[in-house]
Amino acid sequence: MSSTASPSRLHLAFQGLRLRLRGSDLWFIALALVVGLIAGGLTLLQAGLARTLQTALYGLDEGMRLSSLPALPWTALLVLPLGGLVVGLVSLAATRLKRPLLDAVEANALHGGRMSMRDNLIVLTQTLVSNGCGASVGLEASYTQMGAGSGSQLGRVMRLRRNDVRILVGAGAAGAIAAAFGAPLAGAFYAFEIVIGAYTPAALAPVAVAALAGAFVADQAGVEAYLLPAASTIDVRAADYAIYGLLGCCCAMVGIVVMRLIASIEGTVKRSPLPLWGRPVVGGLLLIPLALASPQILSSGHGALHLDLTTQLPLIWIGGLLTLKCLASGISLGFGFRGGLFFASLFMGTLVGTLFAGLLAMATGVPVVDATSAALAGMAALAAAVVGAPMTMAMLVLEGTHDFLLTSVVMSAVLVSSTLVRQWFGYSFSTWRMHLRGETIKSARDIGWVHNLNAGRMMRKGVATAPADLDAAAFRQRFPLGSGSRVILIDSEGHYAGIVQIPRLFGDGVKPEDVVGTFAENRDVALAASADVVSVMQRFDQTQADELAVVADDGQVLGVVSEAFVRKRYAEELDKRQREMMGERVDE
Repeated sequence: MSSTASPSRLHLAFQGLRLRLRGSDLWFIALALVVGLIAGGLTLLQAGLARTLQTALYGLDEGMRLSSLPALPWTALLVLPLGGLVVGLVSLAATRLKRPLLDAVEANALHGGRMSMRDNLIVLTQTLVSNGCGASVGLEASYTQMGAGSGSQLGRVMRLRRNDVRILVGAGAAGAIAAAFGAPLAGAFYAFEIVIGAYTPAALAPVAVAALAGAFVADQAGVEAYLLPAASTIDVRAADYAIYGLLGCCCAMVGIVVMRLIASIEGTVKRSPLPLWGRPVVGGLLLIPLALASPQILSSGHGALHLDLTTQLPLIWIGGLLTLKCLASGISLGFGFRGGLFFASLFMGTLVGTLFAGLLAMATGVPVVDATSAALAGMAALAAAVVGAPMTMAMLVLEGTHDFLLTSVVMSAVLVSSTLVRQWFGYSFSTWRMHLRGETIKSARDIGWVHNLNAGRMMRKGVATAPADLDAAAFRQRFPLGSGSRVILIDSEGHYAGIVQIPRLFGDGVKPEDVVGTFAENRDVALAASADVVSVMQRFDQTQADELAVVADDGQVLGVVSEAFVRKRYAEELDKRQREMMGERVDE
């Protein structure tokens, strides 16, 4: 008796917990807290593994960063192609999935937050090996992948609503970034801007709690918060906002060049005869001469950023280092290493800001802006251009410097940079790469329900059909007035041949011997079953038809949809999503 009663009690407890999570904001916030704690722990674990790997491969001393080394022998840099071989073999094994690996942005945009743990582990392995061997990529992509994945898994286990799972995915990403930088505000804004795609009342408290939980884990583990060196206090005049806005413009152009460079290299490599497993090997070999010129191009650049912000360097060296780092990031990602551009863009941004301040001083003969302040503003502005998260970067500067006055001019550069990238380019780095794969999403806003609400789901099956070569007399006998409103016509091979309105065949001027097909409408206009609701409505607008046929790839008729029903379903779903975003509990 006890063996059967125990599972029953466990099942009832699970059901009770699930109902509380679905019905109570406080219980859901508590779940987001758990997600943030898990994400923070996973972030620290990944950082430790990558650090251990770099220390073992390059023989780093305690407290030493790979990108802050003064020089490296070429023999040590052979680790790059060897690590590339491991990454290539993992990528080759991942091709068995026969689909691209799913990240948090795409999961939230198209799949209601559903992420695959297999995908997460593959991305984790690729990123750790790529960063650990010194490729010019950051760990932030893996941090958010695992943090967001933990939120997705918990949401799916508890069978929560679609919007709740999406919020937990954002909460996991927030906890991961907050733990990585000790910056809960930056973590929370990252979740809203990148992973959720909007600031919503329903997500505000869960994401904030998760970010605080991630930062708490890092603090309790003894990890120091990310502090930016030599942050200077400045006097801000009205003209300074325009100057820093010009810096933001420069960062926008550099960001677009970097993204296009990576896409160009990646496209060229894919068209080359190089096998998938061999691409990172070649990429690693190409990185060796760049690293011999300066080890600062290696890894994400944490050590190099701090080193350069506290050292006065010649402008020609800064410009050369910026070029080398852009090439290194392009080669790393273009040739198949895995990772993100979050921190790499922060490092490149400091170089752009320093170069901007130096060139401005040379042009005017006087130091117009403080070099350190310009470096920090450039850091945030270039990262906003590439990552697509302006408030995240502004908050990172604020939490790293504790300087509100500096943050005000940083905001000027960040907003100009992100606005110009949206206007000139239209994508962030993550959505640009999805665009190259054929996806149309530009943010993590939930458009998956639009794809799911397609013509195949909305059509009426079992519609009346008739041969297109039938004469009017036979048609009238088969379909008398009152038997329906329309008939789908098919040709001799059973393919769609148009729609005919029954009353029209009974009108004056229609002779008994007339062929029905001559009265058909929309002969060449039909819908694929996979057409989403937005494209269906656009087709109705174009044709001004009341009803359209849904056909298979081979031209066979599957059903019919009406404009009135399509618009009604779209309005219902849109209203449901809007109420979910505003925090109302909507039963599915």
